[in-house]
Amino acid sequence: MASIKLTPNIKHLLTLRSPNVLPSPSLRQLDRVFTNTFRDAQAKKAETGWLVATTCSLLTANRPSALGHLYRFVTRSTLEDSVKQRALDVPTALNKAALMRESALKSVIFIGVPRVILSLAALNEALDDEVKKALRTNSRRTATPDNIESIVTRGQTLWNSIYTPHADKLYNKLGSYHPDFITFIIQCYGSVLSPMSGETKSFGDASSQEDLNQGNLSRALGSVVGIACLRAEGGVGPQLISHTFGLLKARMVEFQSAEDKWLSSDEGTEWILRTVDEVLDGVSAEDEDHREVKPML
Repeated sequence: MASIKLTPNIKHLLTLRSPNVLPSPSLRQLDRVFTNTFRDAQAKKAETGWLVATTCSLLTANRPSALGHLYRFVTRSTLEDSVKQRALDVPTALNKAALMRESALKSVIFIGVPRVILSLAALNEALDDEVKKALRTNSRRTATPDNIESIVTRGQTLWNSIYTPHADKLYNKLGSYHPDFITFIIQCYGSVLSPMSGETKSFGDASSQEDLNQGNLSRALGSVVGIACLRAEGGVGPQLISHTFGLLKARMVEFQSAEDKWLSSDEGTEWILRTVDEVLDGVSAEDEDHREVKPML
């Protein structure tokens, strides 16, 4: 097959309409944003919710390099002062990396594949070699004739959990738009958005290469993914409202952790929304400063 090259005109067109990812804010600005919001999360014992919400906010805002810095922050305590950075603890760093990676994967449902690819690539590049080598490499989500029914059942259960009492009405409405649309959504809910079978993880946990439950997010944290992505995306108010209700309804899940119980409360849900706003405002502050600078006449 003959090789195909881009013509100069096509090359030029591909440079237009902002094709590049947004740059990371300065380390000083990121450190300030991460430190302030993380301290607030610590005070509320909601560090896992903070990590998930911050990961999804940065991913949706298309700040891949900032996601790499977030990993460095949660494994080193600070970005700026190398003297104050703690030594790497591989088991806990592995757990945090897995939580971030799982949050990014679930974000696919809300914002699509391209930004998730860019952010996962940036996160992968930032990982320490010991952590990268210990992350799970075998898929737990491969659909087979033996498990497809359980995937669909899990997806339908999560769908009902989020959208009841309007679950059937919404199901039929989306199915009327395209016969395969709702089928696709239910399968995604079952295979990606719902928790994997097994133990769920939180911010303070450790992990290992043999841990099959690396990064497994709870039902409540899956809703945090949805809220953070949709809040950061903007312009999708009805979906944001639906998944906000989804987090509030997660309080009905049995055997919740203390953090999940608080996150699914009215106070916790409000805090997630405000935290996403604070992260977004913080990472865009320098952009605003640059736009406000006027040239000398």
